[in-house]
Amino acid sequence: MGFLAFLLLGLIAGAIAKLILPGKQGGGWFVTLILGVVGAILGGWIGSLFGLDITTFFSIGTWICAIGGSIIVLLIYGLITGRNKARS
Repeated sequence: MGFLAFLLLGLIAGAIAKLILPGKQGGGWFVTLILGVVGAILGGWIGSLFGLDITTFFSIGTWICAIGGSIIVLLIYGLITGRNKARS
């Protein structure tokens, strides 16, 4: 997979992860891109441990791993920044 395809995958996976997670996450599109790319790397690493084929852009396994990794990274980011706490 090319570099630009990987960035696009990270941006889309990060945006989908933000939509899936409840609450309001901070950051704009650049933070979403960074967290999505980090999440795609994490998801790809976890997927490769299970022997999944994550080398093609249009593979469902690639997208599931990238979105799953992005969710994990967003949860960790929320814990660090404290933005997922309910405010009353």
